[in-house]
Amino acid sequence: MSRYIRSLLLVLLVGILALAGCQNILPGVKKDKVIHLTLWQGVNPPPNRDVLQKLVDKFNRSHPDIQVESLYIGQQDQQTPKILAAVVGNAPPDLLWYNPTIAGQLVELGAILSLDEMLEKSPIKAEIDPALYTSMKYNGKIWSVPFATNNVGIFYRPSLFKAAGITELPRTWQEFRQVAQKLTRDTNGDGQTDQYGMFLPLGKGEFTVFTWLPFMWSGGGELVNGDLQNAAGVDLQDNQGAIAALQFWRDLIKDGSAILSAPERGYETDDLLAGKVAMQLNGPWLLGQFQATGVDFDVFPIPIRQKPATVIGGENLFFFKTTPRRERAAFEFVEYALSEEFQTELALGTGYLPVNLKSRQSRKYQEFVQKIPQIKVFLDQAKYGRSRPIFPGYNRISDSVGRAIESVLLGKNSPTDSLKTTQQRLDLIYK
Repeated sequence: MSRYIRSLLLVLLVGILALAGCQNILPGVKKDKVIHLTLWQGVNPPPNRDVLQKLVDKFNRSHPDIQVESLYIGQQDQQTPKILAAVVGNAPPDLLWYNPTIAGQLVELGAILSLDEMLEKSPIKAEIDPALYTSMKYNGKIWSVPFATNNVGIFYRPSLFKAAGITELPRTWQEFRQVAQKLTRDTNGDGQTDQYGMFLPLGKGEFTVFTWLPFMWSGGGELVNGDLQNAAGVDLQDNQGAIAALQFWRDLIKDGSAILSAPERGYETDDLLAGKVAMQLNGPWLLGQFQATGVDFDVFPIPIRQKPATVIGGENLFFFKTTPRRERAAFEFVEYALSEEFQTELALGTGYLPVNLKSRQSRKYQEFVQKIPQIKVFLDQAKYGRSRPIFPGYNRISDSVGRAIESVLLGKNSPTDSLKTTQQRLDLIYK
């Protein structure tokens, strides 16, 4: 037998084995009967993305007639132009992982599917945390389902607290400011600050606004007066809670006890892990990563001015309008994503809080909470959590508020002047 024929047979054999492998993955299912779905997501950090991929793979193995491809398309601030371009170009994904604030915009574009009818027929509806329904509804209809939930607290380094002689965690804004000053130190005696008390997010992006909102609410302020789904109700100019929250963050900078992140990088934790800062705003999605580092850390609730507050975070899953067959297949995946099994595995792998009530109560998850007690801070604080508005204009409001925060932190304007400018900008848009 010539070398050419042997090579040809080898190629054919590899092809046959590859085909057989595909047939084993999809036993008894004709190729043209398989529904291929696309899920766009921006899950971070990368280890959390790996957890999601394993769960998607598990679904694909158990559903040979439905195959879901999970695609990372960047951070959320980077995703919006891609999403809108896909909608306008009539080439959206089947499913989108995104924070609920985009709901109103997608509804106005007629791009997504209302889920009331499918959820009403599904037993999974009764297992969703009722507190999350605010993030699912717009104009009386349900437009998304929660993928995972979280809220914001203060991560800190206990060893740095101990070294500074701090024995009690701060509960109020005043106590927090004092603790931040004590934690700001010249550790090597060269006359330069080596360790700052607090790390604050700089930038006008959503992460900055997201982590600032609890301070505004705790200070007695409201982002929107009246109907949370009506952008015209925004009143920031005389918003004493917003003024107080901006002033509090600015005071930390003026004290020299807070350092600003790089622009739009407020979620990065390198300085906290390295001991260059002692405290930072962040959420439970970091718990797995922090555990893996072996660095000492703990969490305490957002400090209070008038009342306890935090912001409910996490992303929802949106269904784009396609065909009835694809939409039913997408809902089958979503029922799986909402299930006790999926939610428990996701929580154990990432630190996200489960949206499924059975998952939270399960023995497996309760054992996990015992191993990582910091989770309990977020679970306990959730009762004070509030969702961001989901009307179509929220992105413009968030951008304007982000500009005000950035201006104040950089010392360009006072809180009052920044919010006055913000209100004038929004009035031009909405009035």
